[in-house]
Amino acid sequence: MTRLLLLALACALCLPAGGGVGARDTGPVTNLQLPRYVSMKAAEGNARRGPSLTHRIDWVFKRRDMPLQITAEHGHWRRVEDREGQGGWVHYSLLSGVRTVIVEQDRLGLHMRPDAEAPVTAELESGVVARLGKCGPEWCQLRSGGYRGWAPKARLWGVGAEELRD
Repeated sequence: MTRLLLLALACALCLPAGGGVGARDTGPVTNLQLPRYVSMKAAEGNARRGPSLTHRIDWVFKRRDMPLQITAEHGHWRRVEDREGQGGWVHYSLLSGVRTVIVEQDRLGLHMRPDAEAPVTAELESGVVARLGKCGPEWCQLRSGGYRGWAPKARLWGVGAEELRD
């Protein structure tokens, strides 16, 4: 009996958090995947040290549509980080499910098709925030400044490396 208990405990320690093989963590409030990407709905939002208005403000986000990554949930609060790891607890009303990304390469070409040989319709500067559309294994469709095209996923922050979008 003791050997069986030790074997069961050893197996439980080998599983990823959240359950069985291939399971992913989910938020205790929304039951949505953690971590996950969202964007700032508001033009300005306070990031606090803890999940309440009584906690000190550590950071202020000042860019509408900025992509952020939610890493934790507590009640109406979400723990978020930007691409540099800055962040804190933000009230959920300041966040949007509209997906955006930040361009991480200067003069990133937007291609007509998800193909490096396809014609380039526009070039985006590093730091540009673009609306995220479809994503395949290596390319994502973006919209920014009236332009639309495809860019390599590896040159973007705000979309998971394995993430696929229709």
